[in-house]
Amino acid sequence: MDSCPYSGKTELPPMLMVGDVIVHMDIVTEYFCCDISKCQGRCCEEGDAGAPVTLDEVAYIEDQLDRIWPEMSAQAQAVIDRQGVAYTDPEGELVTSIIGSCDCCFRGQKGCLLPKRPISCHLYPIREKKLGSLVGINYHRWDICKDAIALGKERSIRVYQFLKEPLIRRFGEEWYAELEQVVEQLEKQYYI
Repeated sequence: MDSCPYSGKTELPPMLMVGDVIVHMDIVTEYFCCDISKCQGRCCEEGDAGAPVTLDEVAYIEDQLDRIWPEMSAQAQAVIDRQGVAYTDPEGELVTSIIGSCDCCFRGQKGCLLPKRPISCHLYPIREKKLGSLVGINYHRWDICKDAIALGKERSIRVYQFLKEPLIRRFGEEWYAELEQVVEQLEKQYYI
């Protein structure tokens, strides 16, 4: 690590390696606590593509269709009839179907219609990217989450703490415990 000119300490690298996952430092240093009462779930309505999904998640969504169909809007039903529950976006990634250019087909009046959201939704604002045999995760900043940042600061909740459950769902309890140990060491050394 390079020496920090302001404190005499070494600078933190922009990434950490936790198990076989590359973790962007912002995930452990930045504050975040979703404030759904303020944003009204706009992350499900805005953007340029649907939520990334795996083939297993597509099968799960298809299995749920009969149950959620009556709660879906007529527009969402038409999209699903035409293209199915997912499509391939311009980057070649499999994503949930959307209405128009941004509104998730599986968003109901009271939130997600799916009993178990896709992991990419559950992890948000963390985004995952395959990097060869490794996985990288980073913190996606978006103006619609400014209230979540403010609430996170107010409550002293960092991104990784707010997303403990989905991180465990995705990477496991042992991995999350290792992440906490890494953070604890960084705190002891006054890096964060």
